[in-house]
Amino acid sequence: MTTAEAETGRTVTSNIPARLDRLPWSRWHWSIVVGLGTVWILDGLEVTVVGNIAGRLSEPGSGLPITSGEVTGLAAALYVAGACAGALFWGRLTDKWGRKKLFMITLAVYLAATALTAVSFSTWWFFAFRFLTGFGIGGEYAAINSAIDELIPAQYRGRVDLMINGSFWLGAVGGSLLSIVALDTSVLAKDVGWRLTFALGAVLALVILLVRRHVPESPRWLLIHGREEEAERIVSGIERQVEAERGERLPEPSPDAELTIHQRRSVTFLEIARTVFSKYRRRAVLGFALFIGQAFLYNAITFGFGAILTKFYDVPTGSTGYYFAVIAIGNFMGPLLLGKLFDTVGRRVMISSTYLLSGLLLFGTAWLFDRGALDAGTLTACWCAVLFFASAGASSAYLTVSEIFPMETRAMSIAFFYALGTAAGGISGPMLFADLTGTGRVGDTVLAFQVGAALMCAAGLVAAALAVRAERRSLEDIARPLTAAASAVVKTGAGTGTGAGAGARKGKGDGSAGARAATA
Repeated sequence: MTTAEAETGRTVTSNIPARLDRLPWSRWHWSIVVGLGTVWILDGLEVTVVGNIAGRLSEPGSGLPITSGEVTGLAAALYVAGACAGALFWGRLTDKWGRKKLFMITLAVYLAATALTAVSFSTWWFFAFRFLTGFGIGGEYAAINSAIDELIPAQYRGRVDLMINGSFWLGAVGGSLLSIVALDTSVLAKDVGWRLTFALGAVLALVILLVRRHVPESPRWLLIHGREEEAERIVSGIERQVEAERGERLPEPSPDAELTIHQRRSVTFLEIARTVFSKYRRRAVLGFALFIGQAFLYNAITFGFGAILTKFYDVPTGSTGYYFAVIAIGNFMGPLLLGKLFDTVGRRVMISSTYLLSGLLLFGTAWLFDRGALDAGTLTACWCAVLFFASAGASSAYLTVSEIFPMETRAMSIAFFYALGTAAGGISGPMLFADLTGTGRVGDTVLAFQVGAALMCAAGLVAAALAVRAERRSLEDIARPLTAAASAVVKTGAGTGTGAGAGARKGKGDGSAGARAATA
């Protein structure tokens, strides 16, 4: 198709979304998980290492004239600001230019910024590249979550999305343990250890970048943007790989699973805003609630966890990494063990219950802490229980906003709600919780716990009322594309994950034809 044709648009009927959704799980899908999901391990490692090595960076002889407060304060705020700005900037381009182009660019930005952080020679340099590191990672959230949801079959989408977003905490475990080595001057010099941790992040990002080259563009995005022939080649290639692996032909997609769309190059900001905040205002409220709730709960616990352990339980500063590693494991196990239930029991029950359970457990932890019934070990165990459920809930927030809005607004919607939650958690959250947990008074720390718990419970109640039953349903069924032709019939009700989806009832699909075009 020429550029002029794409700008004027054509009406195309295709069963490509249904063919993607009816695929059984295969090695090809594992390659998508590895190629797209491992970057969150890097994010977890990055954030955790910086927090844990703040003390070392501020010591004489570190090679950087910076204070501990500047590392955990200004540098952290710049990282958050970069992530928010990056999410919004790259999110718009992800919807306009495509998923693959952007998840390659944003990872390259992250890689370069992290490598340049390792050679910081002054405070301003360190600050500048902390901002740019966040700028890259913020764009990853929009591009990666969009691609995952559009490539993974409907019946597996929930558990895969949760597992990938939860892998952040594997990086946090690695970051905690790595920081222990980096802080050991008998192993690494003061001005070497922290630099090597950033350099390692850059090396790992390079490996992921090489693996990611083999991840295809989203056929759904290609179809809507006038590149249906390319979408057909990609889907046909995937089908051949899956059939070769299984040694049998795939079943035909549902005969009524075709989608008719009017292809367009782009969607305006006004259309995006009208769609998200007018047509889907209840879903927008849901997204706000989920992101704000999880942001404040996590800050209530993780922002002051080190100070709480050292001030109330005399845990040595150099040992807090071990406790955080235990907490991080609890965070990872939640999405891993509960993820399948989001696809079987359902989104509404699981999202609301994980939010409510984590909030109630944090209220219980606050009560025990106030009574003096906890020591460092039992408090950590309580945090693990809270975050086991909270992590699954927080990961489901990303899943929710990536699947409940139309295809053309997906990346921008993820970016907007991510930026909102990150700003709340990274700006107002630390301002509130740093004061409360830093006073050394039991009552103030209890209040910090209670604020986080209350907001998490409130978000759980909103989810119970507004969560969309998106389990095992085609993305086109959950939210009709803005480019869908007026005559298209979008089916309602749960799909089976074997090809049910939005479509125009145009007759039987043959399982191999990708798209039929007619002049608009």
